[in-house]
Amino acid sequence: MAKIRIGFSTHFEIENELAGIGTDNPTNTKQVLGNIHATNAKVVGIATLTTPFEGFVDTKASISGLEGSEQGSLSGEIIIEGSATVSAGATFRSGPENLTVTDNFTLPAISEEKPSVGATRFNENLGSLEFYTGSEWRAVNSYVDSGNSGRGVFGGGRSPNHTTSMEYIQISTLGNGISFGDLQNNSTYKFPNSSKVRGIFSGGYEPSPTIDQDIINYITIASKGDAIDFGDLVTDSGIGSGASSSTRGLQFGGYVAPGANHNVIQYIEMSTLGNSLDFGDTNTTLRGWGAANSTTRAVIAGGDTGSVKTSLMEFVTIASLGNGTEFGDLTQARRLDNQNASGSTRGVFMGGGWGSSTDTIDFVNLASLGNAVDFGNLINPTALPASCASVLRGIVCGGYSPAHVNIIEFVTISTAGNGQDFGDMSETRHAHSAVSDSHGGLGGF
Repeated sequence: MAKIRIGFSTHFEIENELAGIGTDNPTNTKQVLGNIHATNAKVVGIATLTTPFEGFVDTKASISGLEGSEQGSLSGEIIIEGSATVSAGATFRSGPENLTVTDNFTLPAISEEKPSVGATRFNENLGSLEFYTGSEWRAVNSYVDSGNSGRGVFGGGRSPNHTTSMEYIQISTLGNGISFGDLQNNSTYKFPNSSKVRGIFSGGYEPSPTIDQDIINYITIASKGDAIDFGDLVTDSGIGSGASSSTRGLQFGGYVAPGANHNVIQYIEMSTLGNSLDFGDTNTTLRGWGAANSTTRAVIAGGDTGSVKTSLMEFVTIASLGNGTEFGDLTQARRLDNQNASGSTRGVFMGGGWGSSTDTIDFVNLASLGNAVDFGNLINPTALPASCASVLRGIVCGGYSPAHVNIIEFVTISTAGNGQDFGDMSETRHAHSAVSDSHGGLGGF
């Protein structure tokens, strides 16, 4: 075979021919038998490696090809030494069993505006891992189930006199209330907040001369026992409403004696002990709100000025600080006094009234804005009952109409319909508060 020597500055071009190095019978445009050493090798187009290999080692590996380009590993292991960037369109085809990174490994950024279903993120404000369902971010919760989860606890109120007693139910079953323990003070209209572990009762309205309160109590929901001191509200008040995520509890507005409503929003970090902090203000100055919440948003609804009832709704983002923003309107103007339930996506406002009561049940989609939609009707509408929820059920208990009652009824949050009988509380009461360890603000389904 003839030999050709190529000299300095000589061009060597082959068109439509086969060239071989180390072989007399090339079968490809360029075929090399033996080792190739190059200080900088660049392949344009699709490259296929058919011989088993251990891997490529470089100070920096970058996979940033065209759509559909792939990098495979026959050993089932990918080793990255140094920095590697995986860009859009690049695929690890073999699905490695092991990924070893000795320096930095950067994945394509996840868009906050249009995340993919199943995308995860770490929420620095809440200190929790979240995943995207396709419509909203949900918290990924990790806790040890004591076997008593799914509890609702009712406390305080008048029975008919002011009381410190608490009782509980298992929300997923039917049955009567069971004694739990006692609160530290006997006020009515407390702000309710709860995580999966703690139930918190704040402020309240006591008999003269004390009137409004700043005391914050907490309980461990999975166990029974008396409440323990948590701290104090910055603005002492009662007749407000409370909303909760898995870590933060908010207290909205309320009444400060003598005869004044206020629009202050306060908050606490429920896993710690301490006083409340300023969050912002509601747009309207009312008492007797209802409040429903998802893992990220709290929606407050209804209330009155002391003489005029309203249908207005506002919302805030729980993890941030700020003032209320307009959400929409209830189907009926009324005072709610925490007669609400929170599922994973829906907020339900059940009944309401002061002096007189209504059987109206409304619901809203917490992730969107808009007016409430009719849900159904309560069996036994009463004034000033208490409410709590799991992600599946909303509970309404007690109240008076025209005498004190101990009736408990429930609704299924994900469907529309009327209330159903649940059981009875161990004692009659009204103007009490209720917490649970499984409401929609805590994540889950």
